[in-house]
Amino acid sequence: MKSEARLDTVRLQGLARAFIGSASLFAAIDLKLFTAVAAGHDTVEGFAGYAGIQPIHAQRLMTMCAALGLLRHDNGRYANAPDVGRFLVEGEGSYAGDWLLFNRPDWADWGRLTGLMRSEESPRLLSPMYESMTVERARDYHRATSSIGFGAARRFVRSVDLSARRRLMDIGGGSGAYSIVSAQTWPGLEAVVCDLPPVVVVTREFIEQHGVGDRVRAQACDFTRDPFPEGCDAAVMASNLPQYGPDVIQAVIGKAHAALLPGGEMHLVGEMLDDDGNGPVDAALWGLNEVLLGSTGVAHTRAECIGYFEAAGFREVRVDEFIPGILARVSGRK
Repeated sequence: MKSEARLDTVRLQGLARAFIGSASLFAAIDLKLFTAVAAGHDTVEGFAGYAGIQPIHAQRLMTMCAALGLLRHDNGRYANAPDVGRFLVEGEGSYAGDWLLFNRPDWADWGRLTGLMRSEESPRLLSPMYESMTVERARDYHRATSSIGFGAARRFVRSVDLSARRRLMDIGGGSGAYSIVSAQTWPGLEAVVCDLPPVVVVTREFIEQHGVGDRVRAQACDFTRDPFPEGCDAAVMASNLPQYGPDVIQAVIGKAHAALLPGGEMHLVGEMLDDDGNGPVDAALWGLNEVLLGSTGVAHTRAECIGYFEAAGFREVRVDEFIPGILARVSGRK
């Protein structure tokens, strides 16, 4: 008779100390470690001189980054891991350091998660962060998120064929990445990005920067309350799913269905739980993040998202992998 595997605390210790790995990554980005290594400052002494820190600290950080798999060490020299070389070397078009630092301002709030959950204050329909959004805050927010947003938009146009569509409604589109890349991909497509008034100021800056102002425009709109644009035969809502509870998501999808032309299509791209509720972590994480923001947002399962579409009247509803383990895409036709 086989004995059961002996349990230990290794996995639990890893979770308890996970914040140290985050802190190490943040420090490496701040000190431009990966940029330094790519530029040939790939020894402890070389990086210390580049960053202006003591060699002992450089050695400690580089050792930790090697242990985390961010660097590879060989005979006194370091090299960036492939994903680090692509996304964390400044000056590269794919640089995503701002996105990886996006949640660092929440560091202290995560440390007081228990107290926030014990608060007797009722969550709000929309996070106070969005209610008090300023243009400058929107600019900082979308400067950080746009790198990953445009990457997702490029994946979207490889996954979805909108070549026969004439007008795209981009619900909560932020930087306008999906609309901009779609317009660049399909010359016959126009798009309108719907977002809060301070955000569309920034959206217009991105539209101008990418030279698609003749076919993409931004419209101030609180999509939880305001009417949607008319004359659209396609709609996309991307990367804001966990920010809202089921009632809001159902209402927004219902409004989109009503606004779309007959035969139109909608795509919901977001972090979705598997139907058994056991992950993935990203969907659960963003749902829990709404505790910090004080909203009614939660993580939604794929089956729930399909249900929102079907209840709104969409047909041919299906769910597809978008970024495995991160994002899924639910689509339907009117």
